[in-house]
Amino acid sequence: MKTEPVNNAAYYEQVEADVFAAMQKPRATYWLALAISLTCFGIGLACWGWQIFSGMHVSGKNNPVGWYMYITDFVFWVGIAHSGTLISAVLFLFRAKFRKAFNRSAEAMTVIAVMTAGLFPLIHLGRVWFFYWLMPYPNQRLLWVNFRSPLVWDVFAVSTYFTVSAVFFYIGLLPDLAIARRRITGIRQWFYRILSIGWRGTAKQWSHYEKLYGFLAAFATPLVISVHSVVSWDFAMSVIPGWHTTIFAPYFVAGAIFSGCAMVITLVVPMRKILGIEQYITVDHFESIAKLLLFTSMIVGYAYILEYAMAFYGGNVFETAHFMFRMLGDFRKPYWLMCFCNVLLPLTLFIRKLRRNLVYLFVLSLFVNVGMWLERFVIIVTSLAHDFDPYAWGNPNWSWVAIGITVGSFGMFFTFFLIFVKVLPVLSVTELKEERAHETLHI
Repeated sequence: MKTEPVNNAAYYEQVEADVFAAMQKPRATYWLALAISLTCFGIGLACWGWQIFSGMHVSGKNNPVGWYMYITDFVFWVGIAHSGTLISAVLFLFRAKFRKAFNRSAEAMTVIAVMTAGLFPLIHLGRVWFFYWLMPYPNQRLLWVNFRSPLVWDVFAVSTYFTVSAVFFYIGLLPDLAIARRRITGIRQWFYRILSIGWRGTAKQWSHYEKLYGFLAAFATPLVISVHSVVSWDFAMSVIPGWHTTIFAPYFVAGAIFSGCAMVITLVVPMRKILGIEQYITVDHFESIAKLLLFTSMIVGYAYILEYAMAFYGGNVFETAHFMFRMLGDFRKPYWLMCFCNVLLPLTLFIRKLRRNLVYLFVLSLFVNVGMWLERFVIIVTSLAHDFDPYAWGNPNWSWVAIGITVGSFGMFFTFFLIFVKVLPVLSVTELKEERAHETLHI
């Protein structure tokens, strides 16, 4: 019996209508979320302005804890940034079907998070108006940057990664920008007309597009790993107990993927509800990324255990004393809360019912985000507060300015993400159509 060909035109039209409807007039919940984010962002800018006016002493940094909240925030946001493109690129290379539900949000998250992270080396400088001293360029003063400084490494890492992730994000958007140019009218149409750079969807354009996108995915994967390894070397290249270890590079990369999966869940669970795209981001998709969250959590837990094993097996009295200080010292509460959030709580995802419960996944992702921030705080502050010489031991002073800037970084991140969901399509219309075409091809 001959099978009639399936007509996908109606489905394609419905996909375009649903995805681009999410970019239309915002609902009240959207405006509320944007108002909260902008308020937090404004608090952060005000605190930064006060710090510039008053001096770095208001940040709570002191001797010996010269690296404090700002470097903790920097490593946290770099981890979030690195994981977004890595998730999208790796899942593309492995042809994971659930990728289409999260790739656009993950890539946007990457670009926004790396912008947020890039501010913190400047905030940490104090005299931010001299930020250009970190850039290696010919100048009349015949000065060159200090390549032994971790801040210079961070400038190279952030700028390189931002360039690659932004290009990867933009190239993936091109076909959808052309659809937006056709479907959206008014002044916004000119915006999409410029960004789509003459995309017509010809066979030659599609051939070049697929080759370029595949190349960028293959290029971004090792680049992300290497760039986040550079961030870990900010610490591992020192001789400070707790930092001077070869495990930091894979440890930081695994932690970045783990925190990125959690942040994707944090963003997408409310987003699918607010924008009304539940039929395209299903519970099955969330179950798949929950499995990835569980897997990376186990890697992070293994790294925690391995740190102690290396310290005690190595027999270095300073390393041994430091890790005992982590567990039982002044920062034991953040340490054990970190272990609970990052290691113990994700183990509940072995239960299938919890993996498919979106409310539980959202709450769990919030705990993981807190745990990963605490992980960076514990690594940075405990090592500086408990160095070799007991005479030099000391804890930082908690500062409302540093806390305000930290809150402001979250406000900046969520503000830009909320703008993204109303300016650009949050799902890849092209990939949804492609999946439908593959499905009907086998009917």
